[in-house]
Amino acid sequence: MEVTVNRVLDAKGLACPMPIVKTKKEMNTLEPGEVMEIQATDKGSTADLKAWASSTGHQYLGTVEEGETLKHYLRKARSEEEKPEAKHTDVVNLDELLKKLDGNEKVTVLDVREPAEYAFGHVPGSVNIPLGELEERFEELKNVDNLHVICRTGSRSDFAAQKLTEKGFKNVKNVVPGMKDWTGPTDKNQ
Repeated sequence: MEVTVNRVLDAKGLACPMPIVKTKKEMNTLEPGEVMEIQATDKGSTADLKAWASSTGHQYLGTVEEGETLKHYLRKARSEEEKPEAKHTDVVNLDELLKKLDGNEKVTVLDVREPAEYAFGHVPGSVNIPLGELEERFEELKNVDNLHVICRTGSRSDFAAQKLTEKGFKNVKNVVPGMKDWTGPTDKNQ
């Protein structure tokens, strides 16, 4: 498949949130309607870029896999298509989450990282639904209240919290900054 692009961004070897951070910065240099190819190796970057594009009005065109490299294609929105980047406003920090868990408060922790990230360390009892699968798996969360969404840094969980709220879920909180700074108990899949 041949895609004409105006800019190529190398984000290979970078983990969340860096592919998004670099994409945001580079997107500012494009003219409306131009297309950027983002080359990444982080499997979570597909869901991240789709969600970011949706939240800003830019158009996610698709992703092509070439070996270990994911080539993502985004079209910069025209000014009338752009929208301010949304953020989920109901946020808790890691200490607040730990206090709730230690106090045996009924909290469901939803980890939206990729399965490999989850396997190497997660909040005990958390549910793993990667961001890219969330929309197809909303049904699994239908009876859940007091949902605390976590990822590595707070970016994917922010997008997930927005999606859940849009779908009618109540009491959804984004946990920041995420597992990279988590000091509470951790389980690993062996």
